[in-house]
Amino acid sequence: MRLALVLILCAAALAAAPIDQKDVEYARPNGKPVLLDLHIPDGPGAFAAAILVHGGGYDEGSKSSYVRPLFEPLEQSGFAWFSIDYRLAPAVQFPQAISDVYSAIRWVRSNAGKYHVDPSKIALIGESAGGLYVNYVGTHDRRGAKVAAVVDFYGPVDYAKLASERRDHPERFNMASINRHAAHGGGIHFFGVDQLDEAGLAKLRSLAPIAAVHKGMPPFLCIHGTKDDQVSYEQSTSFCEAMHRVGASCELITIEGGKHGMSNWRAPEMQHWKPEMIDWLQKTLQ
Repeated sequence: MRLALVLILCAAALAAAPIDQKDVEYARPNGKPVLLDLHIPDGPGAFAAAILVHGGGYDEGSKSSYVRPLFEPLEQSGFAWFSIDYRLAPAVQFPQAISDVYSAIRWVRSNAGKYHVDPSKIALIGESAGGLYVNYVGTHDRRGAKVAAVVDFYGPVDYAKLASERRDHPERFNMASINRHAAHGGGIHFFGVDQLDEAGLAKLRSLAPIAAVHKGMPPFLCIHGTKDDQVSYEQSTSFCEAMHRVGASCELITIEGGKHGMSNWRAPEMQHWKPEMIDWLQKTLQ
C-alpha cells in the first residue's frame, strides 16, 4: 500500500515537472527535418502557448538566437513556448519558408494534448524577418493554422515601400547589414525580385501583409523602436492604422530611441515591453 502511494506521488511529480526539449522535428519538407525547441510549464495545463519565429534577414538566425529575450518573460508568466527553425535563403525563397511556419502551427495544434497546450490559446510571435512571417500568416487565413493572437517585433509589412526607402535614403539605414543579407539571397531577392522596377514593386506589393488586412483577423500587437535602422518604425504604425480602418484589433508598444533588435533595448526605460507584452497576451488569450 505504501509503495503504491509512493509510486503515485512520484508519477504525479513527474507529470507536473516542466518539460524542456530541444531539436524536436515538426516537419520534413523534401525529406529534410525542420526542428523546434520547446518549454512546457509545470502543472497539468492546459497552457496558453507562443510559437516563436526568429529573424535574421531570411538567410541566418536560429530558434536559439534572436528570440532568446522572449524565453524568460514567457516562462515566468506560465506560457508554453515553441521556438522554431525554418528553411533559410538562398536554399528557399518566400513561399517555402512561410510554409514552415504554417507547418509549425499545425504541429503544435495536433500535439496540444501531449504538451498540455490549449489549442484555442496559441499566439504567434516573430521578430524582424520572422515578424514579416507572422504578419503574413496573421493576415492570410489557412485551414488548420489558425492562431488566437499575433505579436510582431519590428517586422516589415510593406516591403515595396521599405525597399524603396532603403534605395532612396540609405543614410537612414544600416546598409552594411542589409547588403550582407542581400548577398546571400535576402532582401528583395528572397521574394523573387531582382530590381525595384515597376514589375518588381508590383510583386512585392502583392505579397505585402498590409495589403491583406481584413476584418476578422486575430488581434495584433506591434512592438517597434523609433530609431530602427533596418525596418522603419512607420511600418508598424501604418500596419496598425490599416487594421483600425477595417475594424481589426491592433495595439502598438513604442520603444523610444530603440534600434533594431530587442537585444539592443538594454536601457531600463526600454524594458517596459516585457510586462506590457505579457499583459496583452494574458488579456487577449483569456
